[in-house]
This record gives sequence, C-alpha cells and structure tokens, in this order.
Amino acid sequence: MKNNLEIINSIISQGESLRVEFKESKTQLNKDVYETVCAFSNRAGGHILLGVKDDGGIAGVDKDAIESIKKDFVTTINNPQKFSPPLYLNIQMIEIEEKNILHIEVPMSKSVHTLNGKIFDRNNDSDINITGQNANIANLYLFKQDIHTEDKIFPYATMDDFDLELIKRIRIVASNRRADTHPWEGLSDFELFKSAGLYKVDKMTNKEGFTLGAILLFGKDETIINALPHHKTDLILRKANLDRYDDREIITTNLIDSYYKMMEFAKKHLNDPFYLEGDVRISLRDKIFREAVANSLIHREYSSAYVAKMIIENGKVVFENANIPYTYGELKPSHFTPYPKNPNIAKVFREIGFADELGSGVKNLYKYSKAYGGSDPVIVEGEIFKIEVAIESETTPITTPITTPITTKEKLMETLRMNPAITREELANTLGISINTVKEYILKLKKENLLERIGDNRKGRWKII
Repeated sequence: MKNNLEIINSIISQGESLRVEFKESKTQLNKDVYETVCAFSNRAGGHILLGVKDDGGIAGVDKDAIESIKKDFVTTINNPQKFSPPLYLNIQMIEIEEKNILHIEVPMSKSVHTLNGKIFDRNNDSDINITGQNANIANLYLFKQDIHTEDKIFPYATMDDFDLELIKRIRIVASNRRADTHPWEGLSDFELFKSAGLYKVDKMTNKEGFTLGAILLFGKDETIINALPHHKTDLILRKANLDRYDDREIITTNLIDSYYKMMEFAKKHLNDPFYLEGDVRISLRDKIFREAVANSLIHREYSSAYVAKMIIENGKVVFENANIPYTYGELKPSHFTPYPKNPNIAKVFREIGFADELGSGVKNLYKYSKAYGGSDPVIVEGEIFKIEVAIESETTPITTPITTPITTKEKLMETLRMNPAITREELANTLGISINTVKEYILKLKKENLLERIGDNRKGRWKII
C-alpha cells in the first residue's frame, strides 16, 4: 500500500480538479477554504492541501502557525452557526520537500450542508454558490437521497396504462431462458409487477401504486410521455455529414423496445468482424453494444432532462446519459466498485437476458473492445455518464474486417427469440419469404434440435434451444 507521502505526491501531480484544491495558507487559513469544505461535502468529497500553490508548487505552512490553523479550522466546522449541519474533520500534517503542508480529507456527506446560510457545490475545480438556484439545489438533494428515481410512485396509474402484449412477450422471453419453470409463469400481470418491485407502498407517505420503473419498462407510449415528458434517446450516425447527421432515430418508447431499437441501429451501421472465442465464433459487435446499450438504459438518471445519446462517428461510438455519480473520473476494471442505479429495472433486464450481474458490463467492454476497435473503451462517471468505444474509421486505410452476411436462418432465429409468440405467417412477412420457406426452415431447426414448439399452433410459443 502507498504511504501518506506517496498519496500526497500523487494528488499534487494531478493538479486541481473536481476533488482536489490547493490553498497557499502560509500563516493563516484562506477564508474560501470553508467554501471548498462545504462544496466537497455536498458533492463528491475531496482533498484540500494547505501550503501548496495553485500550480502545485510547495510553499509550506509556517511551523508556528500550524496549531492555530488547526484550532481555527476545527472550531469553525463544528460551529452550527457556521456549518449546518456541523462537520467533524481532522487536519493531518505531512512533511514534503523539507516543508510542512496540511492535508484535509473531506468525505462526501449524506446531508446537504450550508456555510453561513449559503449552499456551495463543486463544479470542475471551482466552488459555486448555488443559493437561490432552485433547480440546482433540487438536483443536489436528489444526488444525496438514498431512494432510486425508478421508485417514484404514480398512485393514479392502473393496469390500463400498460402494454399487456409487451408483458406477455417478456414473460415468454424470461421463461425460455430457464430450464425449469420461471417464477413469473404462475403470476398474474399485477402479481408480476409486485414481485419485480414495480408496485410499491411508500412507508413514509403511505402512497401506493405503480412506480416510474414499471411505466418505463411496460407503459404504453402515451403513459410514458405523461409520466416523463422529456424521456427520449437520440440515435445519430455522423460520418459523412459532420455538421448534422447521415441517419437519425429518436426513441420515446418503453425500455424493452428501446433496447431492441438501439441494437438494430448498431447492427445497421456497424461492422461485425470475424472473431473466435476458443473455437466458437461470437459476435463482437453484439457482445460490446449489448453491454453499452443496457448500461445506458439501466443506469440512466431519468429525472434529468438531459437527452441520452448514442452517436456513431468515424472511429468511435459514444454513449451519453444523465447520471447520479457515486464516484468521478474514468472507470477501470481494476478499481471499479459497481453501484445499483435502478435495481428493479436492472433485475427485469437480467431476467430477459439483456444484462448480466452488476458490474459485468465494464469488464466485458474491456474484454472485447480492443479486439473490435483496436483500443480499450473509455468509461467516465460524472453527472454525465459516458462510454466511448473505438471502431475502425472508414477514412483510415485499416485492414478490412472479415464479415459474414447474416443468413435467413439467423434472421429467423433472432426474430423468434425476440417474439416467441409470432406466427408462421408473420414470420414470412417480416423476413420477406414465402410461408413454405418458413415451414422448411422451422422443420430443419426442429430436426437440428435448435427449436421447440411449446403449446398448440394457435396459443403456443417458440422456444430456441
């Protein structure tokens, strides 16, 4: 483990930032030290170094002033007339370059703190007075609260506000993924919502009803827009027309169909190079963008009006969405602690195979991205969560990836996987082939033990084995 001196040197080498502030404070405390303490505690926490210049040079704190600085600091932050609620912090002295500096580590607080009746927040390397800025203060309180946005209750929502066919479809998808009987199979639609944490009773307010998570997952489009008017995801292809776009789709529907639409947009505009994992060919494109798309939908902060985006450009694909951060900066598998942002939405996504266990997304993105685009992904957590995946630029003479066209058989199986209740006639229309050709493919798949029919022809469903 690093010792204190190594840690301090590492902090100084990074320079001032969202979580680092330097104050010269040679003989006494700068008055704005307390503003930084308030801002750090309200946002993401951080380190204050006294006796360090703005450029990182070591000025040192006069030895005779150290005890008075410590006393003044502790007295002020413990004074409820100054800080509300009071803070309880310590100052540590570190000797560096034969000079003394003082280190104050400020943790992120669960409360919103005021200094002399004013609220300070941290933005980049500045302390911002947001007193009177109602929207910013509301966002700060939301950042602090323990409940998840997905749990907001809509007491007047009824089962009529939900897409019952979508619920039926997803129930089948979840059942097909289990060798045994899935718990959802024996439940009514309403019981399914309750078991998935999508219908709740707020013990504080005694409000009862369907949650925002339920509406986002299974609501009719008009229900979603009424509950969350700003809800949308912007899909953009920008390769030739860099000022505007070459293709664009704005998605305002439920999260299940949003997932399918985002994956289709990726398949439409991105190559899928030949890749073997062991002796089995896998789709790198599907592996990578399954994780990125699911992350964008599961961990998004839906109370924010920031428009979520997926942008395909020359050389990279960028995902952006609003976020309540638990940390700041680039995420790496070696020092990454996953936090559930919308756990009930995540649970439904896991049940239907859109996502795996918490934290697997970052690991899989790092596992496959280098093989796909030549470099590791860039994953940055902040108020805006960002994923950047490298792709081969069409303007750069790189070896052309070997691609295999998607066969009719593969398209048919993917369609059955997405909609197990689809009829043979609907399959023929969707794939643009004859009903007899559909029957031939189904017969072959059954003989190859890849497809099974559950139930009768009218009310049954397909099961991919």
